[in-house]
Amino acid sequence: MGLNEHHYALTVRWTGNLGEGTAGYRSYSRDHDVLINGLPTLKGSADPTFHGDRTRYNPEQLLLAALSQCHMLSFLHVAVKHGVVVTGYEDNAEGLMKLNRDGSGQFEKVTLRPHVTIVDPAHAALMPQLHHEANQVCFIARSVNFPVLHEPTTTTTAA
Repeated sequence: MGLNEHHYALTVRWTGNLGEGTAGYRSYSRDHDVLINGLPTLKGSADPTFHGDRTRYNPEQLLLAALSQCHMLSFLHVAVKHGVVVTGYEDNAEGLMKLNRDGSGQFEKVTLRPHVTIVDPAHAALMPQLHHEANQVCFIARSVNFPVLHEPTTTTTAA
């Protein structure tokens, strides 16, 4: 494996056999565990609309979280490259998924709403460029087939 390749591994284990397996659509739980070596178990399920457990993470939330995390990490990297000191970052992300008549579905778009706090007010004008650059290098955003939109806001603080 070269430096340009990174492999990731995890196990998803279904824990929702309630005794009858998948004998019927409502006879099983959608609960599952996501196991990644060395990390706490991530308790997953389906969205409650699809008979999931609302106290567990669902794949749609995790996809949205992955996009939001990736943009943040990419943005922080780009900020450093441009000499912009970021002291706060919070994103209120939303995703729109549409269902098709055949029961399939897909995300139509994701909107990230990062609120970034920077030290130098002179750098505020750079923010649109930095968000654009972050989107260009974000591994997850580059991997999805729907638009990832950005509605960023910026505030400044004294050092």
